[in-house]
Parts: sequence; structure tokens; C-alpha cells
Amino acid sequence: MNEKIAAIARTYADECHEEELELLRTLARIPAPSGHEQRRAEFVRDWLLAQGAPVGAVRIDRAKNVILSLPGPEGADDGCAVFAAHTDVVFPDTDALHLAESTARLHAPGVGDDTANLVGLMFAARYLLRERVPLDRRLLVVANSCEEGLGNLAGTRELFRHYAGRVREYTSFDLYLGTHVTSAVGSHRWRVVCHTEGGHSWENFGRDNAIEALCSFIEDLYALELPTRAKTTVNVGRFVGGTTVNSIAEEASVLVEYRSSSEECLEEMYGKFVVLVEEHLKERTRIDAKLIGRRPASGEVVPAGQAELIARADEVIRELGGVTPEHHESSTDANIPFSLGIPAHTVGAVAGDLLHTREEWVEKDSLRRGEAVILALMLQHARDL
Repeated sequence: MNEKIAAIARTYADECHEEELELLRTLARIPAPSGHEQRRAEFVRDWLLAQGAPVGAVRIDRAKNVILSLPGPEGADDGCAVFAAHTDVVFPDTDALHLAESTARLHAPGVGDDTANLVGLMFAARYLLRERVPLDRRLLVVANSCEEGLGNLAGTRELFRHYAGRVREYTSFDLYLGTHVTSAVGSHRWRVVCHTEGGHSWENFGRDNAIEALCSFIEDLYALELPTRAKTTVNVGRFVGGTTVNSIAEEASVLVEYRSSSEECLEEMYGKFVVLVEEHLKERTRIDAKLIGRRPASGEVVPAGQAELIARADEVIRELGGVTPEHHESSTDANIPFSLGIPAHTVGAVAGDLLHTREEWVEKDSLRRGEAVILALMLQHARDL
């Protein structure tokens, strides 16, 4: 890789390490459930303004994305490159999130997924702002909303709606050092609700029970023959229903998803799922299935520029991240550009573990390597380096 870029990235990562840790301590405590990221969005916007972002260059859009626009050459309009990390966490808390710290680690819900990556992106943006780095094209630095769970990638969808036809490549920072997501796993997510007459467990014994009906539905769901053209999975993630031990449940619901790296397999599963719902309808039992989330898989055609984007990032991950990159299929914000045929990937930039638990942790010293990776990838769009 470019030796000058590597030297700049390493030096800056060392210089700002303590500041980066302090920002992480602050940002990690701000609650940000999917769809309710306003407090974090406002914090990120205000921080960028304090670092020298022109007032007109940073904004919060209607999806609660924070977007910093850094101009390319004057008069040029060759599209833009996006660098993003998501603000939301999987937990519903609206009070301050708990943060704990040891000599080597920071512990907090969502600290690695994705707060530490977001902090790394913010400091890389600060470098570009302060040094007034001339760029070969417009860069959009995005702290986006709604990546987790039923957020359904709403932030990234809005970004690509607004900048339709103008994004030439997309990089998101998410997960852990060495993880390099190079293709998208799509999913369909459903809420299935069963309604029955219900009644008393003794007096009305024999009436349909919503819990029993959904258990039968789940059993048949897991017995479905899954497509084999690409890896496809099915999961029931939540079951709610009934009232008391001596009542025949009149309502129960489940959350279901199926995933695949193939859009064709997802459509096949859609057909199987709808048929299964219909098969479980009875005279006194109603089952309502509502599609509540749909994430696209990668397109069938690999876009021009994808291989080069991946190769450049792999080199940076090895050189500055100090790890061997592992290519993964996964579900991230990059699903949207993947499905649109735009070169895209997701890069992990922090060492840690226990994501999606309240015990999640990151290794504090790993932020140096992660910052160097993030800045080096962005500096590949610098002119005259």
C-alpha cells in the first residue's frame, strides 16, 4: 500500500488515541435504539461542527442519518464514495447505557457493534477536515440509523434514495478487526399472530388454543425443505402468548425470519412461507402474517470495481490492522448497495467480543489499529499523496 498513507494513518492513530477513548466513553453511554437515534445523531453532528465542519456541510436527514459532505475537485461530478458506521444499538434502553472499564477493555452494550467503529470514523473525518485534504471525488461520511434488528436498514435506504445514481462505492465500518464482509445475506422477517376463540381450560376444553396452533405452525416451519442453491436458514426468535395457566390462549404471536445469500432462494422461501400460513388456517383459528422487514441479498452480477475495492481493503487490514482478513457473507448496511450493483463492503475496525449482549467489550488498544485502517481507506481518495 501507499507508504505515505500508512505512515500518516499510524501517526494520527497514536496521536488521537486517548481522545478517541474519551469520546467512546461518552458516546457509548448515549442510548440509541433503532428508530430512536436522535440523541446520538445530534451529538455526532455537534461534535463534527466543533471539529471544523462547515455548518452547511453537515446535516441530519429525515431518517436520522448524520451526513458530512466533503467536496471533491471543483467542477468535477464523478459521483461520491460513502464511508459509514451505524449509530443504533440492539437494546431498547432510553436511559444512559452502563459503561464499565478495566485496564485493557471497555464494556458497554453496543460498544463494538457499532459505537467504537463509529468513533473511529468520526476521528478519521476530523483528520480530513483539519488537514483540508484534497479529495479525488466527493466523500460522504455517514453516521446512519436503523441498522439493527427491525430497523430494516431504513437509514441506508434513505441515503441511497436521496443520492440515487450518485454513489460509486460504499464502505461501512462494523464488527471486529479481520472481518471483511464481501457479499450480502438477505432476509425476510415476519410477525405471525394467531387468534382463536379462547376460553376456560376446564369448561371449554377442546377449543383451539392459539399457543398450540402456533407450536404446530413452528414445527412445520422447521420441517420445510430449504433451498439448496445457496445457504438458507430459518429461525423463530420470539414467542409471546396466553394469559393465565387456566385459560385457553386466544392470542399468540411469533417473530420469524429466513435468510439466504441468494435473492432467488429468498423468493422461493417467500412462496413456501405463504403456503404454510394458509395450510394452518382453520374455521375458528385465524393466522395473520405481516412482513415487517426485508433485507436484500447481493445481486447476481458482481459489479465492476468490486474486486479492486476488496483487494485494496485487504491490503490495508493486513498492513495496519495486523490481522489476516477473512471474507464473510453477512447482513449489514452494505446489503443495500450490494443489491443495487454498487461496489460495497463492510470492514471491522476494533477487537472485541460478545456482540448483542450487555457484556460486550472492546480492547482499548485495538482502537489504534482500527483508526489507522479507517483513515487509510479514506485517504485512498486523497489527491497528491
